[in-house]
Amino acid sequence: MRPFQWIKNLSIFAAIIFTGQLFNPPELLHSVFGFISFCLLSSASYLFNDLIDAPLDRLHPLKKTRPIASGKLPKSLALEALLLLVFVSLTLAFVLNPGFFLVGLSFFLLHIFYTLKFKKHAILDILAIGVSFLLRVFGGEVLTSMHVPIWLLLTTLFLALFIASAKRHSEFLRTGKKTRPALARYREKLLDFYASTFATATFLSYALFTFLEEPPQFSSALNKFLLINFPDALGRKWMMLTIPFVLMGIMRYGQLIYERKEGEAPEKLITKDKPMILSILGWGIMVIFIIYVI
Repeated sequence: MRPFQWIKNLSIFAAIIFTGQLFNPPELLHSVFGFISFCLLSSASYLFNDLIDAPLDRLHPLKKTRPIASGKLPKSLALEALLLLVFVSLTLAFVLNPGFFLVGLSFFLLHIFYTLKFKKHAILDILAIGVSFLLRVFGGEVLTSMHVPIWLLLTTLFLALFIASAKRHSEFLRTGKKTRPALARYREKLLDFYASTFATATFLSYALFTFLEEPPQFSSALNKFLLINFPDALGRKWMMLTIPFVLMGIMRYGQLIYERKEGEAPEKLITKDKPMILSILGWGIMVIFIIYVI
């Protein structure tokens, strides 16, 4: 079920965080239940993927230990769990919001087509990953009726494409086309080009977001102090202070995939590498401070 992959579904909270509604109890509760729904859908899609890819997983040095590929988990039990997860997650999504149900259904169907078709074709496999992240963010929008700025949506898309390209690059160097047929259509320089292009696009999109978008304003103690004593300070683009953390995160991720060739499991890099953790925490704390304190 890959619970360590659920970190990707935190994208659902983007809508309430960047619109100043993070501490609005009803919207936060809706987003939490939406997060749970997408986590269950994600696990269902991973079970489906492992059922289909079991023969290829047995050829992979790490994936061969997965429960289905290794034979520890019977396929019949995995299928029953898959159906139960889909039913519970989509029922929860429908109860929350019919529109959110449609987004969740689209998300699951995308993963089904990804496993059956898209992941076997170069370019389509990377693009499908980018779209899945957009659906997560869009799900948060539909659930709360809060809109994420377009430049932040583009940042999410380009970041997902960057991570996907880096993942393919690491797989290409380690196992080649033996365990992923689409890699036969890639070349190392092409994947390098994709990674550098999407890394640059991520940084530029985020920089434009910080410069063009105005964060919500609250009547906090600090805001009142600045309004009385330093009124000009409130008109500054404070969100631009988060740019160094994004730049550091991109540079560190690039170092890990090219110097250490560790891009095959991005969720582990993000949660175990100390510089990556510090850059993400620093970014998150600064974003919350700028939106909800200043």
